[in-house]
Amino acid sequence: MLLLTPALAGAATAPRAPSAPAARPTAIVALGDSSAAGEGAGDYEVGTRGEGGDWCHRSPDAYIAHTGLAATAVNLACSGASSANVGFGAARHYTEASQAQRLVAVARTHRVTTVVAQFGANDDPAFGPSVVSCVVAYLSPSRQGCSVALAAQWPNRLAAMRPKVAGALADVRSAMRLAGYSDQDYVLVVASYPSPVTESMPRTHGFIGCPFRVQDAGWGRTEAVPQLSAALGEVADQANARFLDLSRATEGHEACTTQGTEWVRRLTVNPKAFADGGLAAVGHLAQESFHPNAVGDAQFGSCLAQFVRAGARSARCVPSGSGALRAEVTQPLPLGG
Repeated sequence: MLLLTPALAGAATAPRAPSAPAARPTAIVALGDSSAAGEGAGDYEVGTRGEGGDWCHRSPDAYIAHTGLAATAVNLACSGASSANVGFGAARHYTEASQAQRLVAVARTHRVTTVVAQFGANDDPAFGPSVVSCVVAYLSPSRQGCSVALAAQWPNRLAAMRPKVAGALADVRSAMRLAGYSDQDYVLVVASYPSPVTESMPRTHGFIGCPFRVQDAGWGRTEAVPQLSAALGEVADQANARFLDLSRATEGHEACTTQGTEWVRRLTVNPKAFADGGLAAVGHLAQESFHPNAVGDAQFGSCLAQFVRAGARSARCVPSGSGALRAEVTQPLPLGG
């Protein structure tokens, strides 16, 4: 395995320019759900804070804005989006149409060099409702931990997710071809997810915003999240996309951790949501909970940039001795690849 240094990352070659006119501004594009949208980073774009029913919560501090890989960062991701909302089709999410369809328009007005796809957790894994079930278990001492039922269901949930993510990634490829690109004209990166919580919490964790049983939090960090990441890595490989493993990206920086500075929000209730979303905000008051904050997103963006510049097939974001994330190559890109 190779741990990338800034010097190595900067020395790598960029993807070749597409057939689109070089005069077009370069762009990196994010597709996906809350993690790509920047949920938790705050300062959400006007129009995505509940106005007219749009709760996408796209943040200018999302990790896509911290890569420096292109002149423009275009974020098409939306909190809560599933594979069906990324791929082509009539499905709308929070009033917004297909992300793949909107990608076509962006790719025609910009020279897209990198597309980052981060989705799947809202398909069969139902990551959000799973977290809620763990909170319910914490508040119900007579019940068994949420990890007991989830561990039994998790392999089947991941198996059901794979073809949906694969189908949406195929639509992303098709969108770029419709815009005049070949698959070699840009880098397609599939990113997985970091763990929002850890078993290394203080005894008061339930009162300070992390209402989870220690064993459930431990299962999520050491089993559920790595297994989800492995499943997404397999799909990325089948789609001939590059894969960035984020399963360890928040290690020592999870919500309520006793090990370091938090890069993830604790249980967060934001009454200001009523100002933009009206009474509908009742269902979105805690939407930011257990998502990376702006500091975490900046770290993810830096690691993503290292990975893309290295030209590797796959890598994982891991903490370094300095506390910052580094991209550790797990599979180099074959010669001619």
